[in-house]
Amino acid sequence: MAQKTNFPFSIREYRPSDRPEVISLFHDGIFEHVYPAFFKAMRHQDHVGIALSISMAGYVLGGSSYFQAILFLSAWAGLIYYCCNEIYEGYMIRRMSTDMADIEANYLENPDNGFWVAETNVNGRSKVVGMVAVIGKKGEEESEKFDDWNGGVMQGESEFAQDAGDGSYGEMSHAIVTFPWRRKNLGSQLTQKALDFCKEQGCTRLVVDVSSPQTAAIALYQKLGFLQTASHSNTHANCWFSRLARINMMRMEKFI
Repeated sequence: MAQKTNFPFSIREYRPSDRPEVISLFHDGIFEHVYPAFFKAMRHQDHVGIALSISMAGYVLGGSSYFQAILFLSAWAGLIYYCCNEIYEGYMIRRMSTDMADIEANYLENPDNGFWVAETNVNGRSKVVGMVAVIGKKGEEESEKFDDWNGGVMQGESEFAQDAGDGSYGEMSHAIVTFPWRRKNLGSQLTQKALDFCKEQGCTRLVVDVSSPQTAAIALYQKLGFLQTASHSNTHANCWFSRLARINMMRMEKFI
């Protein structure tokens, strides 16, 4: 049954006919982080120093040429942008070849998983304006993942370590809301849908991985009671790309 809200949209389970809109939303939702990541990286104090040094080198090597200074600076900025783009593009390609390749088989036909969309009426036509997915996990899967992370438990370590039962939990992903429907509580409603599903499945907590440039998402999850428990710099891209882009991945969790 579709979940009604205070705004003219509803949250329901994914249907195969939603795929074109869902893939488009997924693509846009991933690539929108490239520019924020780029500007965040360029403002980092280390990068500011490098940019100034490169500009000065261009100025000197060009015989006091401002054009050469700008050219060298542009080349540096282009490299940082390329690294940011590669990280998010790599993530999208990887997900499109795994769970997003067959949403029906990976989510609808697996009782441990769920995939929902938020739709509204736009000019007399139903339109998908948001989505969220949950994959059921076991405790041992998380332990293996933590072994590969560069960070460690940052807060709430003792609380999460006392997780009872078989250690099963839900991992939320693809939580995306299209721009015109942001700041209308839809992100909170989608997250609550994921929490309700995990509770029904008997999971004790919901976890989500967020990249550091996603400041709005981080603020939302904190508002909803999620705690940051770990961080790492493994973006599955070239390690130098991650270092130059200054992107970290953060794990946030909430007990249900």
